[in-house]
Amino acid sequence: MDGRKILVTGPTSTVGLPVTLDLAERNEVWGIARFGDAAARDRLEAAGVRCVVVDLATSDFSDLPDDFDHVVNFAIARGSDADWDRDLAANGESVGLLVQHCRSARSVLHCSSTAVYQPAGAHQVAETDPLGDNHRAMFATYSIAKIAAEVVARTACRQFGVPTTIARLNVPYGDHGGWPWFHLKMMEAGIPIPVHPDRPNRFNPIHSDDIVRQVPLLLEAATVPATTVNWAGAPAALEEWCALIGELTGLTPEFTETDATIASVTTDNTRMHELIGPATIDWRAGITRMVEANRA
Repeated sequence: MDGRKILVTGPTSTVGLPVTLDLAERNEVWGIARFGDAAARDRLEAAGVRCVVVDLATSDFSDLPDDFDHVVNFAIARGSDADWDRDLAANGESVGLLVQHCRSARSVLHCSSTAVYQPAGAHQVAETDPLGDNHRAMFATYSIAKIAAEVVARTACRQFGVPTTIARLNVPYGDHGGWPWFHLKMMEAGIPIPVHPDRPNRFNPIHSDDIVRQVPLLLEAATVPATTVNWAGAPAALEEWCALIGELTGLTPEFTETDATIASVTTDNTRMHELIGPATIDWRAGITRMVEANRA
């Protein structure tokens, strides 16, 4: 993807930052966020990203250009105070208003989450499986707001005829962020790691390198009506990647079983492999890189 004009929401996030920096090497990239982290904004602007302060919960996007070729939505509001009005506005309403404003775009990538699925234990959930509220134990509004955002994205796709991909991301991580990264930091601090009693706690971690590589492919896969697809790597248990972190660092992971954490969400990636191919970074190699980057 070269020479395009691209709008990225949530460009300072763990997922959005490496994607935005990569796209900015070959394209005109605009990033919108509240930009509470001045250092992250400086890094983006140094890379040539046009940063605009926007509050997704209240903006109508009238201060932005409307001639973007592509829109990549990584923004997320995950309020700890369970402010449903704000979180539904920031996650859901904003999608419709953004697509309306950018309705001349060639395609939209809306990043969703496997948090939208009904808890299913070890069953590998496919895109057609039941939806539910599997993140409530940690984030009161998260799953429901993500489902609402998908519905708005689907509606806007049809209403404005903008080809859209809805990608349900499962445990993104990289050298300096993501759930495994937090587990490394907890182990360094001697903090027990919560695990759900229904063990092992299985997920499908996907490395930021694969995310960066596959964003253009997901934009190419966009359709009307919207394409919905899981976006994930090979399966791995939380207990397994923490054990690997322990082997690499000499630290011993300590677990505490609790219902107040996320239970297994493991995905059927058949449709993803058909559309854009598999993730290529093995989780063991990715975790090893993460540890080396943080313990050098």
